[in-house]
Amino acid sequence: MADQKKKKLTPVQQEYQQLAKTHEPPRPLLRNFTRAFVVGGIICMIGQGIQEMFIHYFNFTEKTAGNPTVAVLIILSALLTGLGLYDRIAQWAGAGTSVPVTGFANSIASAAIEHRSEGFVLGVGGNMFKLAGSVIVLGVAAAFVVGLIKTLFTMGG
Repeated sequence: MADQKKKKLTPVQQEYQQLAKTHEPPRPLLRNFTRAFVVGGIICMIGQGIQEMFIHYFNFTEKTAGNPTVAVLIILSALLTGLGLYDRIAQWAGAGTSVPVTGFANSIASAAIEHRSEGFVLGVGGNMFKLAGSVIVLGVAAAFVVGLIKTLFTMGG
């Protein structure tokens, strides 16, 4: 089935693709993996440091310190995106900046910045939620299913 979707290439196109592959520089996979691992780890260490700060200085418990930690990471990511620094870091680190919370905040802030000239409602709001809408819907649906399962288990004994 995948072959049916592929377009048949002419012999000249096939020859060009083979020639292009011979001149394509090799990808530095080990370097890319290392950068992603290091930067992703640094982001996680920063998050852990923020959580420890909430626990030790603001008397949060381990369970309650998670939410403000995530909020601070989102704010930092959006701020760095607005200053143009997050994209520079992402350019160097690749997938390491896609740590779920900060990567998602970066993509939302980027959409807002890109479409600000179209106005706040249709530009910023509309385009931010094109990206975030599917994540929000999936999160709400998953929370409903988990809540339903928990309720059934607690009612059953």
